[in-house]
Amino acid sequence: MANFAYDLNPVQYIVADAVGEPGNRTFFLQARAGGSPISVVLEKQEVGQLAVAILQLLEELEKQYPHLRQTTSSHKQLRPEHPMEPIFRVGQLSIGYHEEDDMIWIIAKALVINDVGEVADLDSDEIPAIRFVATRDQMRAMSEHALEVISQGRPVCPLCGRPIDRNGHFCARTDGKAMPIVF
Repeated sequence: MANFAYDLNPVQYIVADAVGEPGNRTFFLQARAGGSPISVVLEKQEVGQLAVAILQLLEELEKQYPHLRQTTSSHKQLRPEHPMEPIFRVGQLSIGYHEEDDMIWIIAKALVINDVGEVADLDSDEIPAIRFVATRDQMRAMSEHALEVISQGRPVCPLCGRPIDRNGHFCARTDGKAMPIVF
């Protein structure tokens, strides 16, 4: 069994959110189980992939276990607690389901860079890890909130797919002959 720096089992709340202005946001996963909130930093894409993976897992669970109660969308607004002081930047995420307890877990392992500038082996037991264990309803709420937060970012250029900054966007697909895209 892995050595967890923190084992939040079960969490009182869990949220994936961001702080800062679009284009300069820091994304994180935060939860509390008793004491102070525990936060880890992720990339925007990682938050999105985690949210989608959990929603897919929930869908698969409801098909595989038809006796399970369907999860419901919570209209309660999720908010992170401040100050948000991350423990580490995530290098690896794993998700799973514990059937006996009907709980979903996320294991976040730290991104550790060794002395030579290489990423340390994430399979090592010496890499700090945190386990978040939550109900299916909590995970659905966290995932839906995360996707909402991601959608509030900068608009994407319809030609090149890169984000459009407030100061404008030079799109390489226009070959320099079009007006810059500004929102």
